[in-house]
Formats: sequence, structure tokens, C-alpha cells
Amino acid sequence: MTTTSAAPVKGVGFRSERGPVLAALMLSTGLVALDSTIIATAVPSVVGDLGGFSQFPWLFSIYLLTQAVTVPLYGKFADVVGRRPVMFFGIAVFLLGSVLCGAAWNMPALIAFRAVQGVGAGAVQPMSMTMVGDMYTVEERARVQGYLASVWGIAAVIGPTLGGVFSQYVSWRWIFFVNLPLGAVAAWMLARRFKEKVTRRSHTIDYAGAVLLTGGCSLMILGLLEGGVSWGWASATSLAVFAVGAVMLVAFVLVERRAAEPILPLWVFGRRVLTGGNLSAVVVGAVMIGLSSYVPTYAQAVLGTGALLAGFVLAALSVGWPLTATFSGRVYLRIGFRDTGLTGNVLLVLGTSLCLLLGTRSHVWEVGAVCFLVGAGLGLMASPVLVAAQSVVGWERRGVVTGINMFSRSLGSAVGAAVFGAIANATLADHFAHPPAALAGRLPRSVDASSLALTGHGGTDAPDVRAFVREGLYGAAHHVFVAIVVVAVLGVAALLLMPRRIDRPAVEG
Repeated sequence: MTTTSAAPVKGVGFRSERGPVLAALMLSTGLVALDSTIIATAVPSVVGDLGGFSQFPWLFSIYLLTQAVTVPLYGKFADVVGRRPVMFFGIAVFLLGSVLCGAAWNMPALIAFRAVQGVGAGAVQPMSMTMVGDMYTVEERARVQGYLASVWGIAAVIGPTLGGVFSQYVSWRWIFFVNLPLGAVAAWMLARRFKEKVTRRSHTIDYAGAVLLTGGCSLMILGLLEGGVSWGWASATSLAVFAVGAVMLVAFVLVERRAAEPILPLWVFGRRVLTGGNLSAVVVGAVMIGLSSYVPTYAQAVLGTGALLAGFVLAALSVGWPLTATFSGRVYLRIGFRDTGLTGNVLLVLGTSLCLLLGTRSHVWEVGAVCFLVGAGLGLMASPVLVAAQSVVGWERRGVVTGINMFSRSLGSAVGAAVFGAIANATLADHFAHPPAALAGRLPRSVDASSLALTGHGGTDAPDVRAFVREGLYGAAHHVFVAIVVVAVLGVAALLLMPRRIDRPAVEG
């Protein structure tokens, strides 16, 4: 078995040593977070330069896909060879993908290089959380993870703005090239400050399990992301993708039962703390993707705000999260991990329920207040659950449980994107299939409904046409909000799976 020493548990670092490491982790996390949002406002420039408008959704899907399926693998490797090499590998691959993306000559090449970026990003996020678990005590972790969560909040605000600035005044390629100096600084700081002592022994790498897990999850998430978009849900392609993915996952379970050192040990699913925590992470991922996808559309298309103001409204969610995550440590030390998570989940249910009261005449500040409340609930819910998972295992298993928790969140985002997208599309299809007689023939089929409301192209200068489109988009957003409330309620059931009292291992770290 591999063992290590990491600050502060076994004498490597004092506070002066941990500060620069935390700064490097925040910078590394910031790179991953920025690349999740920065390309959104650059899509027109990218398509104008490379072509392939019908393919651009893959720029987001492939990044999410490769990031999600590699997280459990990195979690296991971190427990085998240590955190440093896995983190450095992730940063290196991410920067390599950035260089390739910046040099892409057509859309298929850019999509392929975004996949490389995702492979690197799959290591950076879970390793940052795991290294925090190594360096900080249970009492300190929630506060520090609140700092990491704030990075995502900042990225949510400046990412789209920075992408627009680069695209308009420099070149969209600098969206990727800017990662190079920042990534180099982060790697340099980690190399100088983060120390761990790893006692290496021979290990049996579970290659069969890794291939089956990656392949099975890739196909299932691919089917969820592209079903109803690139092909119909009941098409032969969709059925084949899900069938092969399911077979590979069943084979993965069979292989893991016999593997000497499984890449994803099945004991993770046999402990109530971890099972409840992972299901809770699925809920967090689904709620996040749902609101991130449809609040801006609602604010712009229904309320008529500008893109920048819509972004700031959504940023309220990202502000609420780190604020509550930062002081959640004091709360769970008093009432326990599960009850703290349940408190956050109650706020989550309340906030998502208030989304149902938003109408066509709501004020922007009301949307922002609801998003802030949802973010506050997510902060109280996500951080204690992750700390609980890390606290019930020792160092040699902390990477695995952290990686699986992050994977569960990514899986929730992928499934949520597919389900909420299907709900929105079905609502819009039904709405446009039954227009008033006065609008018959006045709704161009070649223009997307969102574009009709947001850009005014395709004859939408007519007030009655624009009103009809806004009504359809409001209905789609409202139905998605209903589904988000259902998901939030399911989060309560997931947290109730966790025991109220959680015992820590005899020797933590």
C-alpha cells in the first residue's frame, strides 16, 4: 500500500507553507472553471473563423464528457502514486490541450483538442479537493473549500466577459493561450511548496476496469447529452449507444469484484455516508446545470434584460455558495454533517420553489435573490457532504472518495442537461405546433426560438410574434424549474441515507 505525509497531519507544512499551495490550487481550479464558461461568448467568432455551426455544441459536450469519465481514474491513481504526479499530469495535459485548441484549423480539430483539455481538467478539480483534505483538518476544510468554490463564482462572472473581450479585440485563440502562463505559475508554486512523502510498493493496475468504466460512462453520458439533439431518443443509434454502455458497466462491476486493486472499489457503494453523499452530489450537479442553463435564457428572452445583466443575475448563485460553504464548518461541528446538509437542502428546496413564482413581469432583482438563496443552500449542502466523505477514510482512500464525489456531480450535470433539455424542447415544440391563427405562417421554421426572442431576426419585429415566442420560452423555463424542484426534493431523501453520527477513522490523514 502507498502511504504519504502531507501537511499538516504528518509534519510537512505550517500555515506559511499551506498558503502558497492553496493559492496554486485556486489558480489551477480557476483555469478549469474559466474554460467551462469563457468559450460561450466566443462561439460566434469561432464559427465565423472555422465554420461548422452545427457542430459547436460539441465544444461543451466533449469537455464535460472527458472530464467526467476520467475523475474516478485520477482519484484511484492519486491513492497509488500520490497527489503531486497526478496534479502535474493534469495541468500538463490541460495546457497541452489549450495550445492545440488555440492552434486548431477547423471545427473537428477544435472539438478533439477540447477533449484533451477535458482529460486534464478531470485531474485538476478532484486533486485540488483531495489535497485540501490532506493539508487541512476537518474543522478547517469547509472554510478552505469555500475559497475553492468562490473561484467558480468568480469564473462564472468574468469568464463570459473575458471571452467576449478576447474575441472582439484580440482573437478567440487567446482564450486558450492565456492558460499557459497561469498554468505555469500554478505548477511552479506547487512544485516549490507542496511536499508529500510517498512509500511506493508494487501495484496491480486495473486496466480492464479502467477501460470498461471509461467506455461505459462515456457511452451513457454521450447518449444523455446527444439524445434528442443529434439523434432521436428512440432511434437505433440511441438504443445502441445505451445498450453497449450498459453492457460495459455490467462487465465493469464483474471485473471489479475480482480485481486485486480495483480502480473504483465497490465498498464505496456499501457505506451509507458515501452513498448518500454521492447521490447528494448528483442533485447538486443537476440543480447547478439546470439554473445555469435556463436562468440566463429566462432573464434575456422573457424579462428582456441584456446578456451582461443576465450573467450578473446568475452570478448571485455563485456568490451565495462560497459564503455559506465558508462558515459551514462551524455549523457541522455543532449539529453534524448530515443535519448541516439537510439545512442546506431545505434552503435549496425553498429557493427552487420560489423559481415557480417567477413570471413574465418579475423584476431582475427577484431572480437574483432566488439564485442567491439557491446558492446558499448548495454551499451548506455540498461542502459538509464532501468533508464527511473525506473524514471517514484515511489518506490511502481519500482520493477515491473525493474523485467519486466529483464524478457524481459531473454525472448529475450530464443527466440534468439531457433531462431539462428534453423538457424545454418538448414544451417549445408543443407551443409552436399550436400557434394562434393570426400568426400562422409568420413563425420562420429556420430560426431558433431563442434567437427569435433575443436577436429580433426573422420577422420578430412584430410585437405579437415576439410575445408568442416569449410566452413559449417562459413556459419552457417554468417547466424546467418544476423539474429542478423535484430534483431538490430528492436531495432530501439522499441525505437521509447518511447516518446522523459519523465516526472518523482512528488516524486521519
